[in-house]
This record gives sequence, C-alpha cells and structure tokens, in this order.
Amino acid sequence: MHKLYNNKTILITGGTGSFGNAFVKFLLEKTTAKKIIILSRDEMKQWSMMQKFNNDSRLRFFIGDVRDKERLLRAFYEVDFVVHAAATKIVPTAEYDPFECIKTNVLGAMNVIDAAIDNNVQKVIALSTDKASSPVNLYGASKLSSDKLFIAANNYTGSKSTKFSVVRYGNVMGSRGSVIPFFLSLRGKEANFPITDERMTRFMITLDQGIEFVNLSFQEMLGGEIFVKKIPSMKVTDIAKAIDPEKKLDFIGIRPGEKIHEEMISRYESLNTFEYDSFYKILSMVQEEEIRDMTIRNGKLVKPDFSYESSSNNDWMSISDLTLWIEKNKSSFLEI
Repeated sequence: MHKLYNNKTILITGGTGSFGNAFVKFLLEKTTAKKIIILSRDEMKQWSMMQKFNNDSRLRFFIGDVRDKERLLRAFYEVDFVVHAAATKIVPTAEYDPFECIKTNVLGAMNVIDAAIDNNVQKVIALSTDKASSPVNLYGASKLSSDKLFIAANNYTGSKSTKFSVVRYGNVMGSRGSVIPFFLSLRGKEANFPITDERMTRFMITLDQGIEFVNLSFQEMLGGEIFVKKIPSMKVTDIAKAIDPEKKLDFIGIRPGEKIHEEMISRYESLNTFEYDSFYKILSMVQEEEIRDMTIRNGKLVKPDFSYESSSNNDWMSISDLTLWIEKNKSSFLEI
C-alpha cells in the first residue's frame, strides 16, 4: 500500500477522463485513502464511473466546473491533495473557441489555486503537456500560462502550507482521442491510416507510468517544480506499422497548430533544469535560495541549450514492443 495517501482526501478535477479513471482505480486498489472526489461537468460520465467502480463508498462525485470559483471553494473543503486534470485539450477546438479555452485553462487554473490556498490543501499537482513547451497553438500557450500560474502560486500562500507543482508529459498511449485507438478503429476497414507528416515523432507514456510519476512527484515536491518524466519516443509511421503493417498511409499535411516533433523542455528552460535518474525538474526562476538547494538535492544541471525533444531522444520504443503492449492492453484502454 502507498502510505502517502493514508487516510487522505484526494480530489481530481476533470476526473472522468482517462487519467481520472486510471488514478481512481489505483487509489481504490493500492491505497488506504479516506475519500476520493471526482469533480467534473458531465453527469453521464460520472454515472458511468459510479457503475464501473460499483459505487465504492470512498468515492464522491461533484458536478462542477473549474470556471466556477465558488464551487471550487466548497468542493476543496477538507481536501488534502488535488490533481488538476481538467482542461480544454483539443487543439482545433481551442483555436476555434479561444475564449472558452482561456476560461478553462487559465482562469480555471487561477480558481483552483485560490480555492486550494483558502482551504489549506496540502499539495496540488497540475497536469500539463508537451505543448506547453515553446507553444505554437493556443492550447499550448494556455497550458504554459497555467504552468506559470501554478509555479508562482507558491509565492501567494503566506502563512498557509499549500504547495503547488506541475507534471508535464506527452500524449498518453491508448487515452481517449489519441492515435492508437484511432488507428485501431480503422484496422480491418478499407480506409488508409491518415498521417500528417512522415517525419512526425511522439513521446510514448502509458497511463500506469503517468500515475506512477504523479505519485513520485507528490512525494518529491517541495513546491515550484515542473516534473518531466524520461520516456521513449516513436515515429508515428512506426505506430501505424505496429497496428497494421499492411495498411497504406496517407500523408495529409500538418494541421494548424501541430508540431512535427514533441518538446517537453525548451532550450530556454534548460537554464533551470536538473536531471535525475528517471526524470527532470524544471525549477522556478524566482525560488528562494534555501528552498532551491533543498529542491535540487542530487540533481545535475543540464548542459546549456539542452532541450528534451521526441526527435533527438536517446530512448526509442520498437515496433515489436508497441505491438505487444497493444495486445496486452487494448481491452482496458478502449474502455476509458
């Protein structure tokens, strides 16, 4: 059992998504958490989760929106840990409805911060994305703003003990709306696999790895860090080959706001990035010296102009490894 959550109350914003479903399963099976609160907007998804987890008595389902500060102030009462997973995430949606993206991803982040401080929540981790590094679309820019807000929030706590950190990772393998279930849906059909660019690469992380990394980050965090896990890369064309090696590929061109390669740490961020065995920490530029030394610990400052990109990664996933993973996990990840 993970002692970190012993007798604690954990709240997950946007908790009916892929991460929320997997994290709740982990908390119910592997911890002695006192209460797990799912806060989200969709009552039908909440109802489905209730059935999925057999109405476990430790679960609570709150209808609410991170845009609604008053709702968060009530929902965060006597909460120990918060995972902020709620976001407007689809790149074209954010471009078409930019006001709505900002309301959720930026103003919503501010509301989460205020509610957490006012309720003296112990620790808050905000889930971020590779698109927040050197953003080229509004979704990425809004998540960069969110990252900055959560890191700076540590300067606003005053006498309160609330700590804020960020976990940044790329597309989750098998998550709702991602490329693997999309390609699987085309397997056995006449349609070709549409790929925007044959050079395209992506970081590969599983939901289980994401949960493990959130747990590690909760344990490690002192407040003010952006945690970035070391994970393998893969060419999107190889992802297609792993799913159906006989299927033809249609190269349809880059979509608005899309990158050919993912980046999780920019060259600018390298000035404050420290390397560890399995992850990196990007530290706040305005962190107090004493806290900074405690945060760095045994970390090693990366080289100047270092960047962590999917195209220049030292670790690559093979086609055979992905094929085995898909066969082992496809029934579970298609449920969420």
